[in-house]
Amino acid sequence: MEKIAVIELADKFAKLSIYKTQNGRFSLNRSEEDAVSIFNDISEEKLLRPKTITDVVSILKIYRNVIEEEGAGRIIAVADNIISKARNQRGFFDEIFNNTGLNFAFLTEDECVKNIYASTVNSVDVSKGGIIFVGENETFLIRYNRRSTLGSVCIPYGYENIMEGAEKSFAQMKDLFAAELKVRDFKFEADSIIVGAGVPFVNLGRIAKKVTKYPLEIDNNYDVEFKTQKAVVDFVNGLDVEKVKKVKGLVNDRTEVLYSGLAIVAALYEHFKLPQVTVSTACLRDGLVSASVAGEVQEKLSDLLASSFSNIYEFEKPDLSINNRVANMAGILFKQLKVMHKLPRLYVKPMRVAAYMFDIGKRISFEDYEKHGFYAILNSGLCGVSQKDLLLGAFICECQLADNFSLSKWMKYKDLLTDEDLNAVRKLGIIVRLAAALNSSKKLVVTDVMCDILGDSIIMKLVVNGDPTYEIMQGMKVARDYRKFFKKNLQLI
Repeated sequence: MEKIAVIELADKFAKLSIYKTQNGRFSLNRSEEDAVSIFNDISEEKLLRPKTITDVVSILKIYRNVIEEEGAGRIIAVADNIISKARNQRGFFDEIFNNTGLNFAFLTEDECVKNIYASTVNSVDVSKGGIIFVGENETFLIRYNRRSTLGSVCIPYGYENIMEGAEKSFAQMKDLFAAELKVRDFKFEADSIIVGAGVPFVNLGRIAKKVTKYPLEIDNNYDVEFKTQKAVVDFVNGLDVEKVKKVKGLVNDRTEVLYSGLAIVAALYEHFKLPQVTVSTACLRDGLVSASVAGEVQEKLSDLLASSFSNIYEFEKPDLSINNRVANMAGILFKQLKVMHKLPRLYVKPMRVAAYMFDIGKRISFEDYEKHGFYAILNSGLCGVSQKDLLLGAFICECQLADNFSLSKWMKYKDLLTDEDLNAVRKLGIIVRLAAALNSSKKLVVTDVMCDILGDSIIMKLVVNGDPTYEIMQGMKVARDYRKFFKKNLQLI
């Protein structure tokens, strides 16, 4: 395993991110962020003051020590292009290099597009569509189809610099950004699914959940319709400054950034007549690490959910991991028991989530790990799966033991779930538990299953590659719950 450090130096913050990497996979391991005052210097005199330089160097010295403590072998250091406006930028970076050994680079527009694209398409499972990324000082519009970008444009306004100059109202910032959109000949293809990334879109999603009383607190892959976006804008504009400051859980708690970001978002919705935007938590640094680990790859992974599973388990999987085999066995059982469970294929993906992550709760505690699995799955950051399917997968995992089901917990999410979902999660929980039991030896003993229905019994004939005694013993422990929901006696032979 190797560690990669990413240092981002922007006009108002410095940020250090440490990633674990292995076999082309990566996972964020540590993150630190500190405020800097570069913006004030550049906006006033286009000259970085000695105190600002000293403060930045001090922060970067600390970051360098952290990098050494963490044992990161590679460092990627990038600076926001706004710093290039400083007349003494060369002396500034020389001072940084002489004191820390860090060599910063500015990203070109093409590099930004490439990294935003790579990060976004591997966070949301949309093979064809458009990306809107609103950064601090720039906004990128990108069209793409499957494995390549089809066109892009960079608008030189983000949620920070759109506030520059005289104090602007929400309407003025919105009109300013809308004017920039009008002078550019850029369109998304008809019926494109639009993915919105960056702080303003994440904040939009978080407030939208509060406004609509949405029960899940998951940022990625959350859909915000036009009318919901308008409700959020009206809600924020209807509050005085002091009340806006009390809105909890935002990415950046600065009131002015919330206003400016929503002004840009509102202009984008109206200009492109967007019926809906899917929020993504993609960020530039994830694209940088992805390119560093996987090489110059800009393509969406063929099975984003499978890749997301692998990314989670890559760094913590046991020597004899059976998660993939449990998922495969659950798929076999789903097909074999079709005439009994009578569930449509739309439940295969949430079952796959629960089966692949059937034991993830053991990271918290072995006791009641099925219950712990519910919250572990909801907070896993899995990509390539809708928020509802993720919730269903969490319930299926918990319902590996029938007695775990809690009606009060189910009612918390009643606006997202149906009576058919309730029937499905209880039956699929039994299927996942049986699939795990048939892999109890952590060896490939049971390779297939053939089912016969005889009267009030279901006979499962195991196709084996070794002695299945332990698997049969564990599988029969599922018999009581199986009868409860499938109304048949279970027999394994």
